[in-house]
Amino acid sequence: MEKNRRRIFLAGDSTVQAYKEMDSKQGGWGEFLNNYLPEEIKVMNHAIGGRSAKTFVEEGKLQRLLEEIHENDYLFIQMGHNDATKTKPERYTEPYTTYKSYLTMYIEGAQKLNAKPILITPVARLNIENGQYKNDFPDYCQAMKQLAEEKNIMLIDLMEKSLSYYKSIGYHHSLQLFMASINDTDFTHFTKKGANEIAKIVAEAMKEIHLEVFED
Repeated sequence: MEKNRRRIFLAGDSTVQAYKEMDSKQGGWGEFLNNYLPEEIKVMNHAIGGRSAKTFVEEGKLQRLLEEIHENDYLFIQMGHNDATKTKPERYTEPYTTYKSYLTMYIEGAQKLNAKPILITPVARLNIENGQYKNDFPDYCQAMKQLAEEKNIMLIDLMEKSLSYYKSIGYHHSLQLFMASINDTDFTHFTKKGANEIAKIVAEAMKEIHLEVFED
């Protein structure tokens, strides 16, 4: 690797991960992010399905990621979907205590290596309640925003941006972004088309917070 080449490491769940060819219909936004970045930027996608902020740490995945990351690289952290699963205590974190504590490990781990952590709120599911597109993880989003402010680091509010996008295109078009358009049941995971659209939203948000990757 060329030392000066900027890299973006992704820590996340199944909505972020890359899928093998056998999963030809399902996608994660991390698969497509490179399409919207300058060609000298490389995305290192460590996201994996079923992981929470807690299990990604406890399984050693964060440590392996930190062994690869270098000075001036970025670490994008999108966790929350699986943290909210109370029925699976091995995954579950409480938003304002353990969730923030585990996320702090990612932040401090990157900062010790002079890499730059960026927090990303959970991407929205397709869930309409009383005619409104619903945030299924409000406490996790709020806790993450609190942590970003406490640690003085940048945050991309992907929950808000994805909800706004679904609303702008309407339910019929939003449905095509999700695996539910294929199997009628999955309103969490993205089709390839959906993952690509979310990647575009993430890249636009990166420009909004003036990440150096877009500078000449």
